[in-house]
Formats: sequence, C-alpha cells, structure tokens
Amino acid sequence: MISAARVSVVIVNWNNFADTSECLDSLRRASYPNFEVVLVDNASTGDDARLIREGYGDFVRLIENSSNEGFAEGCNIGMKDALGRGADYIVLLNNDTVAAPDFLDRIIPVMEADRRIGIAGGMVYSYEAPELIWFGGGRINYRTGNTPIRGSAERDVGQYSGIADVDWICGCYMVLSRETLDKAGLLDRRFFFGWEDADISVRAARAGFRVVFVPDSRIWHKTFSEVKQDRLMGMPVYYATRGHFIFMEKHFTRFQLCTAGLYFIVSFPRFLRDYTRILGRRKVPLYIFMDIYGYLTRRWRQWSRVPQER
Repeated sequence: MISAARVSVVIVNWNNFADTSECLDSLRRASYPNFEVVLVDNASTGDDARLIREGYGDFVRLIENSSNEGFAEGCNIGMKDALGRGADYIVLLNNDTVAAPDFLDRIIPVMEADRRIGIAGGMVYSYEAPELIWFGGGRINYRTGNTPIRGSAERDVGQYSGIADVDWICGCYMVLSRETLDKAGLLDRRFFFGWEDADISVRAARAGFRVVFVPDSRIWHKTFSEVKQDRLMGMPVYYATRGHFIFMEKHFTRFQLCTAGLYFIVSFPRFLRDYTRILGRRKVPLYIFMDIYGYLTRRWRQWSRVPQER
C-alpha cells in the first residue's frame, strides 16, 4: 500500500480561543490518515496558549510567538516548522472555520495526481448560513484591480461542481505543495493581514504551477457574526486596504496600475459605502483614509529620493 502524503495543517490564533477550539474539534474528526496540526499563537493576551496546551496538547504542536507577527508571518513561522520536519503539503486554515471530516481526503489525492498543481482550495461555505457559498475560487481583473469571488453569497445548486483552474485561492483554506513553497517562496510578510493569499497564488502561477479549486473539499467559515465584525474593525481594515495597494504594485504593469487607479477613484464612493455597510461600523472610512494617506506619503518619499535628470 502506498503511504499517504504527509500533511501539516497550520492555524494562527490571536485572542480567539473559542473559535480555535471549535476548529480543532472539527479537525479531530478528520479521516485523513497522515496529518498533524501546527498552531501558532500570535502572542494572545489572555489564556489562549494555556487552554490550547491543556485541551489539545496531545493533538496540536503549539508555537508561541512573543509578539503579534500578523497572519502572513504567523503562517510562515508554522510552515517553516512543518517543512523542516518533512511535510509534503501545507494546509493554511483559518481558526474560525469548521472542516468536513473528509476535507483532506478530497483534495490531497487531486494534487498528488497532478504535480503541476501547486495551490488548491476547496468550497468555503458561510458558517452562519451553511447553504450559501462564501468562496468558490477567485479571479483577478487586471484592468480594475478587483479580485471577484466565484459564487459569493449564492446557494450551492451544483453550479461549481467541477475542478477548475482559478487565479487565486483564499487563505482561509489553502493547500500548498512543498515544491511550490520551495520555488515561489513563503507568504510576503508585508501584507500582515489580507492579500497574502492572492499574492502567493499569482507567484505560484508565474512559477509554472496550477492554482485549482476543488469543490468536493468543504469547510465552513464564520463570516457574518458581530464578533467577526468587531475583529475586522480598526487596523484590519487599514491592513486590508494597504494590502490591495501592495498587491497591485507587485503584479500590475504601469498601464494596468493607471487603469486600476482610475477605476478606484471613480468607484471609491461606492467602495466606501459598501465596505461600511458590510462591516456595520461608521469608523471604517477613517481607517481607509488613514491607509490612503500613509500609502501616498510613503510613495512620495520614495519618489522624492529619485535623482532628477538635469
């Protein structure tokens, strides 16, 4: 019998033991025969690390950071640890998700059957409305800078039932092969929170790997709760907006940056309104304007240092 590939599930926790505990309980029911859980605690201020050790010490490899390194670097720390101990595949899984027992059985064989697949992800449903799709694969529009999600808020009636190549996979549930990480590198820590998933998906594709959506592998992601809205408020909004700009800087041509910039200016009022409505917080515009100001002043300092032609 051929042995199953070695899989390491990497989870980052920050002051959210309740969700992390439910996620770990779902992983305890996973049927895949050869996986481990590496949990990186990003310097939680409460008793999260102690509770994880006491409740899951026999199931989880716990890494305790001395400071909050952000989502991207927190994942990197876990991935380095897992790769150093021989992991064939890394699964990035948000701590506020619940996985189907067979989620790994449905996706790892697909990647094993085609080693050109460097990144894969499954169907992500809304935890609060389990019949609704939250993520069914992502696209990138290089004219507008938008990254639309297939199936978002649609009822699943089999419209995305086939394995499909996509532009990006959501970091809440992303499977990466060792070969991909060796060739494309780890997550870019500059993103801190948000857009690191689209970035590594693009880098993997440009390194020659396929980025694939596998609908039979399923998880449920907590999306609409008031607790979630509170956690996304404040600096996460700042980092998500900043990440969008960094992503375009890295991967767009100058012409694409110009068209995306014009689109951003024209659509900005609607963007501001929609973001505020989704998060339900009036302070959302403040953090968005903080980011735009910070980004423009940083770019101005860079431009002003360029010697002028005489």
